[in-house]
Amino acid sequence: MHKPVLCDEVIEALNIKPNGCYIDATFGRGGHSRAILAKLSANGHLWVIDQDPSAIEVANSLAAQDKRLTVCHARFDVLQAYCVEQGISGKVDGILLDLGVSSPQLDDPSRGFSFMQAGPLDMRMDTSQGQSAGEWLAAAPEGEIADVLYTYGEERFSRRIAKAIVTARAEAPIETTDRLAEIIKKANPAWEKHKHPATRSFQAIRIYINQELTTLEDTLRQTLAVLAPGGRLAVISFHSLEDRIVKQFIQHHAKPAPLPRVLRHLPIMEDQPAFIPDLKMIGRKLRPSDAEIDTNPRARSALLRVAEKI
Repeated sequence: MHKPVLCDEVIEALNIKPNGCYIDATFGRGGHSRAILAKLSANGHLWVIDQDPSAIEVANSLAAQDKRLTVCHARFDVLQAYCVEQGISGKVDGILLDLGVSSPQLDDPSRGFSFMQAGPLDMRMDTSQGQSAGEWLAAAPEGEIADVLYTYGEERFSRRIAKAIVTARAEAPIETTDRLAEIIKKANPAWEKHKHPATRSFQAIRIYINQELTTLEDTLRQTLAVLAPGGRLAVISFHSLEDRIVKQFIQHHAKPAPLPRVLRHLPIMEDQPAFIPDLKMIGRKLRPSDAEIDTNPRARSALLRVAEKI
């Protein structure tokens, strides 16, 4: 089985207690989850969350063999409510978020994530609900498409590409990944060396369709209530937009809360609970080794940040 990105680093970062309570909020195909389970005793437990029905099939199969595993089919912003339901809120020793699209999703043409293979223009993480990329592109105004490409893909030719998409869909519906990729390629006057011209646009559309960044922001806030004191949060991101959100969240909560202006002249102790940070950063950001990148080129952009609840 393919080894998941930064697996050894994640296991070390989570500082796993054999009898602990852990959450893998992005199960995927279970590589990280299996590594966590290998560190748990019979009294430890792992809860896994994923919105992809294919991932849930794998998770349910694993849970049938291992009673230390509990499975939830949902987007990971259910985290706090789910933990309350399970009776583990405030008791979790570690949470893992492995963001973005998984290799099985990229490799399956029917999912529509990749511009390298022809397939239906879907891009939904959860294929059981929501609007597909093709449905959105068929009706979205040109300005909205341009804004999405610029905001979520940092695509400097967003307006040219949006105009080309609207022109092309007037001639025939854009229903496949290869057709969309070709439209973008023709509209893109220049692109980075060794990077397909549709890379940024496909990333942007996927992030928008799945509400990835707003979901991440909401979920990060929830981790503060879910983690036990000393519990670890480990987040793997794959592009600058995700990493910026994670970095700013950790930095913000690793600083003492500022004193209200009305109290700044009073002799308030620095260790007063209201002004103690929520988190502390653990180590520096981690990247895959050259050896891992050689084995798995998709790991090259991965970045791991870790924090501990105080």
